[in-house]
Order: sequence, then structure tokens, then C-alpha cells
Amino acid sequence: MWVTGNAGAGKSAVCALLKSRGEHAVDADEEGFHHWVDRTSGQVVTDPPDPVPSGWLHRYGWRIDRAKVEALAAGARGEIAFFCGCPENAVDVADLFDLVVCLVVDDDTLRHRLLTRTTNSFGKHPEELAAALGDNAYRHPGATIIDGTRPLPEVADAILTAARRA
Repeated sequence: MWVTGNAGAGKSAVCALLKSRGEHAVDADEEGFHHWVDRTSGQVVTDPPDPVPSGWLHRYGWRIDRAKVEALAAGARGEIAFFCGCPENAVDVADLFDLVVCLVVDDDTLRHRLLTRTTNSFGKHPEELAAALGDNAYRHPGATIIDGTRPLPEVADAILTAARRA
């Protein structure tokens, strides 16, 4: 099952809660499934600048490694695995998931979360924040929509309910 949504929607937080509940959950950002790629050359950037310079987000994209997701799916062997992440090339891996849930939040919640989070710095730079707010209308096609502003345990429960129905 794929848990997606914009930066700051709560994917990493819900992933950590699912793990604490004994679920097989993977944070794609933290566990090496995503990487920055130069959109022109295709070269992977292993150490991006922090904060990113002006224009950087136009040249580089946050992408997913399909082979790693395929290996995760093969390793799940019929069990429910929760894959939490949102790359720009989502279409390249969408066929690997039986169900997709998309966490959504309003702009004020998104702004607050990105500016105050301590887990990573993405969204603190004005250009990153503007990009995240510009993408906040994102809804993964065909996904079950879950309100990411609800208390985290409720969000996790809604994800688990969706997984049981599938």
C-alpha cells in the first residue's frame, strides 16, 4: 500500500507510528528509495546543497528507484507493506501498488509543519516552501483521500482501515 501526499502532509510521522504499532512500513525518504536527479543529465545527486540555491528545484527532481520498490514488494510476500513517500515520477511505480492513500492538509497546516519540523530542512528555504505550497493541490489519481490534519493516531487508523478494505 502506498501512502503519498505533499511534503509536510504527515507521511513520515504516520510511517513511524505504523512501525511502532508493528506494521511493515517504509519511509521512502529516509530509507533510500528516493534521490535527487539532474533532470537534464539524469545524474543522481548524492549530496544536495542545503539550503538549495535559487533555481535548483527547477533543474533537479525528487525521484524514486523502481527496482528498490519492486524488491520491497517481492519481499512483502503477500503481507501488507506501507510505502510512505511522494516522488515526482510517481507514475513510474504506481502499478506496483494495490492501493494508494493520499494525505492532504490545508496550506496553513503545511506552512506551519514545514517551517517548524526538525526531521529535515526541506521547506524552510523560501523557494522550497513556495514549491511545496504550489504543489499542495496534489491528489494522486484514484487515491483514497485522508485528512492529514487529524490527530496522528486517527490518520494511522484511517490508513489501516483502508488497507483492510482493499
